[in-house]
Amino acid sequence: MNIGVIGTGYVGLVHGVVLSEFGMNVICMDVIEEKIKMLKKGELPIYEPGLQKLLDKNVQVGRLRFTTDIKETVENSDVIFIAVGTPPKEDGSADLQYVLQAAEDIARNMNGYKVMVTKSTVPVGTGKLVKQTICGVLNKRGFDCEFDVVSNPEFLREGKAVEDCLNPDRIVIGTESEKAREIMKNVYNTLYIKRIPFVFTNIETAEMIKYASNAFLAVKISYINEIALLCEKVGADVQEIARAMGMDERISPKFLNAGPGFGGSCFPKDTKAIVDIGKKYGEEMMVIEAAIKANEKQKQKMIDKIIKNIGNNGDLTGKTIGILGLSFKPETDDVREAPSLDIIEGLVKAGAKIQAYCPKGIKEAQWRLKHLCDKVIYVNDEYEASKGADAIVIVTEWNQFKEMDLERVKENMNDNYLFDLRNIFTQKANTLNQHFRYYCVGR
Repeated sequence: MNIGVIGTGYVGLVHGVVLSEFGMNVICMDVIEEKIKMLKKGELPIYEPGLQKLLDKNVQVGRLRFTTDIKETVENSDVIFIAVGTPPKEDGSADLQYVLQAAEDIARNMNGYKVMVTKSTVPVGTGKLVKQTICGVLNKRGFDCEFDVVSNPEFLREGKAVEDCLNPDRIVIGTESEKAREIMKNVYNTLYIKRIPFVFTNIETAEMIKYASNAFLAVKISYINEIALLCEKVGADVQEIARAMGMDERISPKFLNAGPGFGGSCFPKDTKAIVDIGKKYGEEMMVIEAAIKANEKQKQKMIDKIIKNIGNNGDLTGKTIGILGLSFKPETDDVREAPSLDIIEGLVKAGAKIQAYCPKGIKEAQWRLKHLCDKVIYVNDEYEASKGADAIVIVTEWNQFKEMDLERVKENMNDNYLFDLRNIFTQKANTLNQHFRYYCVGR
């Protein structure tokens, strides 16, 4: 089967590569010429473990190619995935301009029956908008052509996106067309054979499943973070609490790790979007709104914790702070909405100078924090970040930070404050307290 994927971001590129691994002939299309040039050279524009190997393999056997030509993509594809960005507007609603532009571009170049699949995270009702958009363009063309629209939301975790595509928890397919349903089963036949659960439903329900899932996980993170704040005041241990809670099969241990708050390209954007959807339909999403506020509070609490302990009445002037981890999670270079951005902003505002290191997130952080270029320097490793530092702050739990030589870090430092915002050293707390003034989250 011939597949077209419009958009080569995290979702589109990973999905396109994995579909080629499933035996499909895939064309990945993007309007950004530089990105396509990189991909044609075999270079990835993103960091995602395992993706390079699959890309090289499937390009070599001729199942995967890249283009900026929408006409070529549409004419040579039976199924076309729309995997473009849906960034938040100022009011929190999802910006659908790229999705609807893709629908228009497809309609202008249709040469026969196609299945259009929204892979991007989109609000309820977008499937209908896509259908209306395509019909409008086809009418202008005077071209009578059958087509179907399908909602097939993604559930990828950055850093584990390849594995999530190869072995998903479920495949959600929203469509009113039996023909489109059978075609989508064929697209995912490899997973169907593996007995991965398939959820077939209508388009609106499929669109809502994605938002409901992400919002629930965001609520869960905000919940355990609020428990962590209370633990610090009552003398309890949030890690033991989370472990005991997770033993309850109704709750599960996943997403119960206290930290500096959630970030990334999904949770902040999708929680705001579902709140906006609720407003449009006259339904206040009180729990999700509280999770958003709690997440902002959590990031500020981390800033306050650092300033309170090393500052002089809220002033960090003359202090140098080493930040370890800029990406919103390990094994990705994505810094969008990362807690590190807010924490660095807050510390700089209080007068601190920052020495920052991240295995993959420096390049993106440099332009996101370019307004602080005179206050933030980016270094080559965790040990350089500790040189002359008054404090080290672990913001992202990369594995290499878990194994770093803490004695070497201590020798490099000007003072001995260690803020472990991911609780990666809590098992060593007693030992650490002999050498550092050690602070974690929720203990």
